[in-house]
Amino acid sequence: MAPIRFELIRTDGAARLGRIRTRRGDIETPAFMPVATQGSVKSLSPSDLRAAGAQIILANTYHLSLRPGHGLVRELGGLHGFMGWDGPILTDSGGFQVFSLTKLRKVSEEGVEFRSHLDGSLHFLSPETCVEIQQALGVDIIHPLDECLAQPATPTDTERSLALTLRWLARSVAAHRKGDGSQALFGIVQGGIHEDLRRRAVEATVALGLDGYAIGGLAVGEPTERMYDITALVAHLLPRDHPRYLMGVGKPHDLVEAVARGVDLFDCVMPTRNARNGQVFTADGPLTISHSRYARDPAPLEAGCPCEGCRGFSRAYLRHLFMARELLAYRLLSLHNVTFYLGLMAAMRRALAAGGFRAFRSRFLDRYGVESHDGSPDSTRDTEA
Repeated sequence: MAPIRFELIRTDGAARLGRIRTRRGDIETPAFMPVATQGSVKSLSPSDLRAAGAQIILANTYHLSLRPGHGLVRELGGLHGFMGWDGPILTDSGGFQVFSLTKLRKVSEEGVEFRSHLDGSLHFLSPETCVEIQQALGVDIIHPLDECLAQPATPTDTERSLALTLRWLARSVAAHRKGDGSQALFGIVQGGIHEDLRRRAVEATVALGLDGYAIGGLAVGEPTERMYDITALVAHLLPRDHPRYLMGVGKPHDLVEAVARGVDLFDCVMPTRNARNGQVFTADGPLTISHSRYARDPAPLEAGCPCEGCRGFSRAYLRHLFMARELLAYRLLSLHNVTFYLGLMAAMRRALAAGGFRAFRSRFLDRYGVESHDGSPDSTRDTEA
């Protein structure tokens, strides 16, 4: 039996309603994965995540390999048992985190030598060890080591980087095939903002017959319109019968626009990271809870929201907690934001099932306060240490 199976249920334009079947449960798509960088979605428990509607979460290979160490996680029964989450888990390769170290790493054909951001100790990550770490974690969907270029990057540098990523991918596939077959391996399509390189990347990656495909190297500083164009191009070129994952994106309107372009899976640190900075996502756009206008506001963060923060507390109280730096503020604001993101995905799935996604997209963007194709997204590809 394949580790995952993808079922395409219906389409509305390029947007797709689907289902990913895994051994730990089905994932209705399009879906958002809360980010559990170190085996925890910051301030939230697994029961919080289930109540918010999470179907799958993302954990980080780089961080878990350094602390507590993948050997310890394997010894204690794998990441699912270690963190008390019984649903599917996807891990990224850790490549983005390694390459973000800049002055602390050295790239070679064999892999990446880097110094830990924790204690400066020297480590080496190769395509093979990257797969081995994820196998030790025991997760459901894994990714190969890839090189992540900062933008802007020249066509020459991007082509060189893509060639290295594809060579590493071949080695990752060979290492993955030595495993027990219980994990799905996604390929990562790189190529920067250059359409010819993206086409080449798709052709070479799909030729390996992988379980799914990730679109990498976006939301790293390129113009929003270009991000949307590359997303649409790659999604169109990828196989219809496999899941498509857009890595590290992003803002609520970016999710809607990417679904419109054929993407199935997303992750981003924004729901919890922004909550810790006092930003709350709502259907009418984000609000900043520290603003004085909320000091006496008796309303919930968002009317009709099912999260604990909205059901039990006012904006005034949550502002008080945030201004006093009470830990409960971070939990309740994070829970609201995660609930909002997961609710947005559920609303898109309902619209797709009813054949009304295009109308939903228009209504959402109009109410949220952005125009289609508009905006200048922040870089959202940093994980939460």
